[in-house]
Amino acid sequence: MRTEKEKMLQEELYVANDLELREDAKRSRQLTRIFNQTTEEQAEYRQTLLKELFKKTGKNIYMEPPFRCDYGSNISIGNNFYANFDCIFLDVAEIKIGENVMFGPKVNLLTPGHPIDSVVRNAGLEFGKEIQIGDNVWIGGNVVVNPGVTIGSNTIIGSGSVVTKHIPENVIAAGNPCRVIRPITEEDTFYWEAKQKEYWKEVNNKELKK
Repeated sequence: MRTEKEKMLQEELYVANDLELREDAKRSRQLTRIFNQTTEEQAEYRQTLLKELFKKTGKNIYMEPPFRCDYGSNISIGNNFYANFDCIFLDVAEIKIGENVMFGPKVNLLTPGHPIDSVVRNAGLEFGKEIQIGDNVWIGGNVVVNPGVTIGSNTIIGSGSVVTKHIPENVIAAGNPCRVIRPITEEDTFYWEAKQKEYWKEVNNKELKK
């Protein structure tokens, strides 16, 4: 017979008020409480806590406290990740975040779902659906990503969006519900690479004058 945790991770109905899951949640609450009480001088300790909290982490993971999650053990994050203040990841199902991803403040990744039927819902049964975030994604502040959503690589999600369906790669999307506004084009690349060259030219000129 499967445990409630096994049912949860298989994205089937399960009871959250289960002893094993309560113990897992207690562990995450302890680790996030400690993390949220650290100071900016404790950068290495913050990294240690995040590696203990999450299922998998790459290099250069930075999160501004405070941060909240359900378990942490169902969250995988790639290299070069940044999350601003007040992010919440509810990970009753897997949350997979790629490389070079940036989150604004108060980004919510919400994998839990609840039955539409009130009788079943009131019985304490729930389920989760995996969230996947591709590489090179930028998600603006106050974005909510709903259960089961995939966001493609190189995509930007505008602030305040509620993402209810899959968003493809290489687009700018925003709104409630979130929808594609336009693709990211070669013109965008040319414009921003020119801006980058201007920046480095100014920096190099300042260095030469010293």
